[in-house]
Amino acid sequence: MNAPLYNTRILRLAASIPYHERLATPMATSEKRSPVCGSRVTVDVEVDGEGRVSALGLLVRACALGQASAALMAEQVIGKSAAEIAATRDALAGWLAGERAVAPDWPGLEIFEPARPHSARHPSIRLAFEAAAEAAAAARP
Repeated sequence: MNAPLYNTRILRLAASIPYHERLATPMATSEKRSPVCGSRVTVDVEVDGEGRVSALGLLVRACALGQASAALMAEQVIGKSAAEIAATRDALAGWLAGERAVAPDWPGLEIFEPARPHSARHPSIRLAFEAAAEAAAAARP
């Protein structure tokens, strides 16, 4: 595939991150940083009595790919368990690394297909899912 790394859809997602403010009193917080490019994502969560994400707050200081990934994560994470988020995090890492042929079962992640050959871009794409999985696992209802 010879698609551009940065396309209109990625740039639109990067400009429309939901939950783009930190939570005042989160149950858990995780910050992840890419040592390659300096992108940083902070995720605050609250979970319900079943351990599913019920509130989300984000601080995203990342490249367009990292911002787009944060937007895709945030659009679907409410109602997800820590295990579901961790499974997507792991599937995303494997797919980007070429260990699996199909994008993870999370709406929109296929947009990163053009980034798969660019391993230096992978950390920023993974940041939001890594931080969300860690924060959700640490939150206690």
